[in-house]
Amino acid sequence: MSTPPSSASAWLYCAHGADLTDPVGCRGVHIDGHTACLAHLTDTDRDAYLASLAPGADIDLRGTPITADLLGRLLQAVRDPATERPRFGRAWFSEAWFCDEARFGWTQFSDTAAFREARFSGEVWLPDAQFFGDANFHAAQFCDGAEFSEAQFSGLASFSQAQLSGIAWFDRTRFSGDVAFEGARFSGNVDFSEAQFLAASVWGPVVCGGTVDLSRAVFGAPVTLEVSARQVLCTRTHWQSTATVRVRHASVDLGHAVPEAPLAITAHPTPFTTANGTIPDESMLPGNEPVRVISVQGVDAAHLVLTDTDLSDCLFSGAFHLDQLRLEGRTTLASTPTGWHRKGIAPVRWTRRRTLAEEQHWRAQTAGQPPVPAGAPPEPRRWRTGPHHPDPARTPDPDDVAPLYRQLRKAFEDGKNEPGTADFYYGECEMRRHDRTGTPKAERRLLWAYWLLSGYGLRAGRALGWLAAAMLATIVLLMAFGLPMSSPKQEATGTVPAGGGTVTFVIDKQDVKNPTGDRFTSKRFDKALNVTLNSVVFRSSGQDLTTTGTYIEMTSRLLEPALLALAVLAIRGRIKR
Repeated sequence: MSTPPSSASAWLYCAHGADLTDPVGCRGVHIDGHTACLAHLTDTDRDAYLASLAPGADIDLRGTPITADLLGRLLQAVRDPATERPRFGRAWFSEAWFCDEARFGWTQFSDTAAFREARFSGEVWLPDAQFFGDANFHAAQFCDGAEFSEAQFSGLASFSQAQLSGIAWFDRTRFSGDVAFEGARFSGNVDFSEAQFLAASVWGPVVCGGTVDLSRAVFGAPVTLEVSARQVLCTRTHWQSTATVRVRHASVDLGHAVPEAPLAITAHPTPFTTANGTIPDESMLPGNEPVRVISVQGVDAAHLVLTDTDLSDCLFSGAFHLDQLRLEGRTTLASTPTGWHRKGIAPVRWTRRRTLAEEQHWRAQTAGQPPVPAGAPPEPRRWRTGPHHPDPARTPDPDDVAPLYRQLRKAFEDGKNEPGTADFYYGECEMRRHDRTGTPKAERRLLWAYWLLSGYGLRAGRALGWLAAAMLATIVLLMAFGLPMSSPKQEATGTVPAGGGTVTFVIDKQDVKNPTGDRFTSKRFDKALNVTLNSVVFRSSGQDLTTTGTYIEMTSRLLEPALLALAVLAIRGRIKR
């Protein structure tokens, strides 16, 4: 039997099988009283050694190649008849080579269990194992998955620099002491669902080529997690103390998580660094992927801080205290579709603004768009349905989305982000305008007018366009009906007494005459423009007008200053910080 290469170790080698190509041979430690490891003892000596073991015995099998049959006989030798569990005292398996599957199910380790740099060629099976001392799996290699389901670690559980291929299960595992996953590398998914980390202070940095599942896990102490993965699931995760989760590349699902203290989700811009200065290899992950939070549904957001995250597909419906959510750094949200689109027979173009995923899903469903296949990039000319598109029967309606915009607007206001605040106010008004259940018809009509004239006071171009149109209409109407044919002349009339004396004059104006003939001349245009410009700034021009012109001027002085004010308000909302 050949053994894999190993670094130099501090024990006497068995040296079985040494030759010119492998001068060291077997690297297993000598069994006391023998010059060979357990795997290469004679059958008689091996049987005698196993027969000498009792429950709770100390085991030293460092560097030893261990087959499934040999491991089974070893576990049977230390099986406690009272509990029917194999039970070790101190167990040294450092640099051991488990040639087949390693089944340690329900095993108790009463003292230190050392698997440092051990290699597992087959599946590792330790469900319901109990480690009453420290458990050291530093730099261990698991080549075909590992199961630690329902295991209990009472002391330090170290998996630093460990490499696990396949799927790793730590579900319902209890870590009562500290943990060390620094530099651990999982090529497949790793399941920590319902695990309990009662004293962990630092978790990671961990690199995972698949999903890190922390659903329904419990963190009992202040902790910092550092994870590079494709996906991180924290659904219903319970954080009993402050926590900072630094993430790279991954999408993060916080649905129904329970933070009892501040919880910060932060996109880490550069590769993580371990305590000894090494940078974990992230080659199995796609490069430069943003950290996306895909759900905070059901979360009390009063304790939540999101920094430099992509919220384009994030679902907020059902969350509490969204007005207290803190959005730090650069927050990315989904934008409206680009380009021109046909709505009925008329072409329309959506103005650019940040939107919530709930509005995107509602508009996609209303437009009859099919869901985008999982993994496909969003199309900029369509509303996003995303890989997380919810069941259409449960897609939030406008009356559900409007309160989300209203509460999240407060988060942007607290961050002094006026453009973001403006976009969310626009989104709230849009949802109220389309809400046929919670918004009265009269209010919807007012919102339609407000939207049409100025985009809810947020679209300066629209308000200025209407202002220009109103001014042009005013000028045309004044030239056609408002300006008299000519300016009325003043007349002075009076009576001279026959015998002389004071003469009294009465000064009066001629009646204004309605225009006739050619009304659209440059002179009349100048007068109409003067009246219109004065109306915009709410001033009277002093120009003589016909009765119709007076009413035109009154309407202009009411409407045009309002449109100008809406344009100024919109510009202020876009540039203020």
